[in-house]
Amino acid sequence: MNENEEILEYIYQTSNMGYQSTKDLLNVIKTKDNKIKKIVCEISKNYEKYAKETEKMLKSQQLKAKPISLMAKTMSKMSINKEMMNDNSDSNIADMLIQGLTMGNLELTKHIDNYAKSADKQIIDIAKSLRKFGEQYIEKLKVYL
Repeated sequence: MNENEEILEYIYQTSNMGYQSTKDLLNVIKTKDNKIKKIVCEISKNYEKYAKETEKMLKSQQLKAKPISLMAKTMSKMSINKEMMNDNSDSNIADMLIQGLTMGNLELTKHIDNYAKSADKQIIDIAKSLRKFGEQYIEKLKVYL
């Protein structure tokens, strides 16, 4: 696997998992009266945009985006459901999202640092854009803590 493929695949996996998780979260809180729904929806749409963009780039290089494993999807969904049964407050949702965005940004930073000199600039720019998106939403979510 070359550098471009590795970082593109990572961006795809991260954004697709973020999209799936936020979609699951929205499904759990859809009938609730949470003020944070709008931001969760924005995060979900942004993740979906990054997933589609990187999937398209992988296809343009004759590569197939690897789907998220059924185990990872199931574990994420179960974790969200369990967490929301215990506490579906805006504060708890913001905390969960901040943790997820922070973990994603830490790994993304490692990938950017590892591939900045060897990967295609356009791919690095997408990675940096995804990281910036994470940083911006971490700040937006802090008001709910």
